[in-house]
Amino acid sequence: MWTKTQQMQAKAASNWPVPLIDYLVVAGGGSGASAGNTGGTGSGGGAGGLLTANGLSITTGTTYTVTVGAGGASLNNLGATVGNQGSNSSFSAVSTAAVGGGGGGRGGSANGAGGAGGSGGGGGADTGAGGAGTSGQGNAGGSASGSAGNYGCGGGGGAGAVGSGGTTTVGGNGGAGSASTITGSSVTYAGGGGGGVGIGGGTAGTGGSGGGGNGQANAGTAAVSGTTNTGGGGGGAGTSGSPFPAQASGAGGSGVVIISSSQAAASTTGSPTVTTSGGRTFYTFTSSGSITF
Repeated sequence: MWTKTQQMQAKAASNWPVPLIDYLVVAGGGSGASAGNTGGTGSGGGAGGLLTANGLSITTGTTYTVTVGAGGASLNNLGATVGNQGSNSSFSAVSTAAVGGGGGGRGGSANGAGGAGGSGGGGGADTGAGGAGTSGQGNAGGSASGSAGNYGCGGGGGAGAVGSGGTTTVGGNGGAGSASTITGSSVTYAGGGGGGVGIGGGTAGTGGSGGGGNGQANAGTAAVSGTTNTGGGGGGAGTSGSPFPAQASGAGGSGVVIISSSQAAASTTGSPTVTTSGGRTFYTFTSSGSITF
C-alpha cells in the first residue's frame, strides 16, 4: 500500500498511477531418460517450475528483463543415469526464478533417482526415487516400485500434481499441470512426462495435462517431447528386444512468460506476441527479451 507521501513523490516523477500487472512465468521442462539395455527403461521428465501472481506494482521507465528457459535436450546415451534438466525462466520484476524441470531417472542396473527441479523427474525402475519439486512451483516425480519384468518407470511431476509411480508392467503417468486464465481463457501449463516401460511390452505412462510427453512402450513407438512453450516434461524411453539398441527420450518443452497489464508498454524487445482484450494488454514471450512501461 502506497502512503500519501509516496504517491505525491511518484506523481512528481511522472510515475503515477503505478502500473499493476499480472504475470505467469514457466520454466523449461526436463527431458525423460534414455533407454537400451535389458530393463534400462527411462522415466518421465519433470515439468518446469510455474510462478504466477496478480496485482504486482512496477515502475514506469524501468526496463525489466524476461528470460524464457529452454527445455532439457533429448537423451540417447546409455551411460547417462538421468535426463537433462530444463533451463530457468525469469521476469526481473520478480525476485524468484522459475526453476527448470528435473530430468527423469534411468532404470535397470542404474535404478536412477529422478532429478530435482521445478517439478522432479520420475524415478527409474526397479526402485528409483522420484526427484523433488521446488516449493510453490511444482511437485515431485513418481517413484518406481517394479521388479524384473517390464520395468515400468515413474512419471515426472507437474505443477498441479505429483507424478505417478511406475510398477512392473506399467509406466507412471506424468503429474497434471496447472491451469492459468491470465489471458482470459483457461490454458494448462507444466505437465510432467510419462514413464517408459521395458521389453515385455507393458503400458507406457501418459504425459500430464499441460504439455507433458508420453512415455515409450517399445521400439515401434517413440518417447514424446514436451509441448513447446508449456514447460511440459519429456516422456521416458522404453526398450526393445535384443540387442537392445539405444532409445531416445523425449525432450522437455520450452517455457513461456506472459505479462498482463492495464497500461500498454512503452517498448519491448524479443518480439513478444501482443494482444488486447477487456481493457488489458497481454505480452506473451516465447523467447527472451525485455519490457518497459
